[in-house]
Amino acid sequence: MGSGYISLLNVEPPLTVRVRLAPSPTGPLHIGTARTAVFNWLYARRNKGRFLLRIEDTDKERSKPEFTRNILEGLRWLGIDWDEEPVVQSARGALHRQAIADLLASGKAYRCYCSEAELEAMRNARKAAGQPPRYDNRHRHLTADQEAAFQREGREAVVRFAIDDSEEIHWHDLVRGPMAWSGRDLGGDMVIARRCPADSIGDPLYNLVVVLDDAFMDISHVIRGEDHIANTAKQLLLYRALGLKAPSFAHTPLILNRDGRKLSKRDGVTSISDFQAMGYTAEAIGNYMGLLGWSPPQGMGERFTLVEASRHFDFDRVNRAGARFDWDKLNWINGQVLHGQSSTALRAQLEPLWRQAGFTLAADPAWLDRLTGLISPSLTLLKDGVDQARPFLTTPEPDQAARDHLASEGCRAALRLLLEGLPDRFDDAAVRALLGQVAKAAGVSRGVLMKGVRAALLGSLQGPDLMASWALLSQRGEDRGRLLGAID
Repeated sequence: MGSGYISLLNVEPPLTVRVRLAPSPTGPLHIGTARTAVFNWLYARRNKGRFLLRIEDTDKERSKPEFTRNILEGLRWLGIDWDEEPVVQSARGALHRQAIADLLASGKAYRCYCSEAELEAMRNARKAAGQPPRYDNRHRHLTADQEAAFQREGREAVVRFAIDDSEEIHWHDLVRGPMAWSGRDLGGDMVIARRCPADSIGDPLYNLVVVLDDAFMDISHVIRGEDHIANTAKQLLLYRALGLKAPSFAHTPLILNRDGRKLSKRDGVTSISDFQAMGYTAEAIGNYMGLLGWSPPQGMGERFTLVEASRHFDFDRVNRAGARFDWDKLNWINGQVLHGQSSTALRAQLEPLWRQAGFTLAADPAWLDRLTGLISPSLTLLKDGVDQARPFLTTPEPDQAARDHLASEGCRAALRLLLEGLPDRFDDAAVRALLGQVAKAAGVSRGVLMKGVRAALLGSLQGPDLMASWALLSQRGEDRGRLLGAID
């Protein structure tokens, strides 16, 4: 191999798998970051390794404590736990700057004094020539006198890492197989520290600090989105220049919207806290994250917990193509999760929503469990349980269709006859028999009568099973009053 060639093919990873999630606290936990967390966690648990967390807060202007809290709370909600105390990237700033100083001293990095106007002119010239933007490395070999002249002008400098255009970077990606990049395609010499006076070193930038911190944390595998592939090529050059062993890399497919573009804030809901507020369950979101870019083995099906998925997860079943976000699939999974829960477990999640809606809840938890079991089959989202429970927890105002039916010929007369014969204690068989007798006596169909009962009891012609609803209302002594109110 030539001196300008880096090969990481056949590099054996450390015996202990150590992976990490490295979110930037510049916003709430994004669904793409959550999917990355899921894949890292699954791989660590499958290999009895360790899942670590690093908060990348070097963007001081945009990083906020509330976003860090949101990220940690979102991960906990999903059931993603970490095995060591989170590393805070900004706490290691002195070590990052020392590494930059070492690169400057070895001649592998240099100070660049180009002004923003000069860089913009460079970009515009390449754009006019139909070429991609890149830095032309013009300050790579400045003399001491030239640097001194720029400093006398009061110019500040960034620090750039020198990239040889003839360099070829190769690695074996655990998802995509053999990968190759040319140095000439990396945009010129890379900025590794922000602009500042030439007698100091500015804030270190992402590609440098991520290399140092992954090495510091002894990360064995870096699992992240395919939008980082170009960064990986740059980072491998830094690993070599710093004398550090590189981890294995796996680049997962992006999450796409319906149009095949990367899912973004323009598509609406993208943060885990938003999904939580909409009424999705942690189990459903975790399940769906597992399906976004990973194909479960045959026989496993599409419904699983993260613990179940961790017994099977590997990169040979991670797709290369982008994963389209499918709301219908997510809704189906969430509905399946809700329908599979016990009434008591589901009620515990619904009660806070009912209280927020202003409902006065019965003191009898068994009655609320019966209500939960009644509406459970109709739920897709947890918040659906508010409207589904409303006619049981408040006296409903009939909608227009219900009012029209109650006003139809014979309906109210039939309801009067029904009230006269209604037993003191609700009995399903006796009430069903009474409905047939009353319909015949009133000269209406059984269907017309039952729709009238539903309209009177629930304020709508649609809803859960009528007889079960009637029995539930009867248990609280509310059925007679509602039937009477419908015919007054």
